Amino acid sequence: MSAIIFDIGRVLYDWDPRFLYERLIPRGEALESFLRDVVTVDWHFQHDAGRDFADTSAELTALHPHHADLIAAWGPRFAESIPGPIPGMHDLVARLDAAGVPLFAITNFSHEFFPPFRATEAALFDRFRGIVVSGEEKLVKPDAAIYRLALDRFGLPAKGTVFIDDNAANVAGADAVGMTGILFTGIDDLVPRLRALGFPA
Repeated sequence: MSAIIFDIGRVLYDWDPRFLYERLIPRGEALESFLRDVVTVDWHFQHDAGRDFADTSAELTALHPHHADLIAAWGPRFAESIPGPIPGMHDLVARLDAAGVPLFAITNFSHEFFPPFRATEAALFDRFRGIVVSGEEKLVKPDAAIYRLALDRFGLPAKGTVFIDDNAANVAGADAVGMTGILFTGIDDLVPRLRALGFPA
């Protein structure tokens, strides 16, 4: 094994719409209903697939006009849905980078939301030699095409590359193109698995 490709959300950074909307809606049924029926993870997935927030928010507001202000907050306040790093993961990335391990990422992330986030988190992302962003490519995990695009762009052989993601379907997608997929459940499980593959984790 010669290189590692990381997912970003829920592997390197925690993420959930709840983190933003808990600040805007009192906890209780109103918040749960909003997250279940209005600004859902499935709705947001459209941004990861390359759609513009202006279009998706207009459509959602037409369905839920009484939530117009809350829907409008999603775009400019998206960063508040990312409260911080997953414990231990940034230190792990630093160790791997210091040891010379080639690091990359494939992320399902909006083409609009990723650039400001990447700029804010440059201390981490500057350690990566390349990042494929689904919203920019209009390809999303677990589509085999996004893995093949990343391998070609990064110049990596599938057989020698480890892919780490918190989503089992995404891990299976990486396995299907010949990479070694690891389902991320936490750093305590990940580190020994990387060491077993020969990485200085």
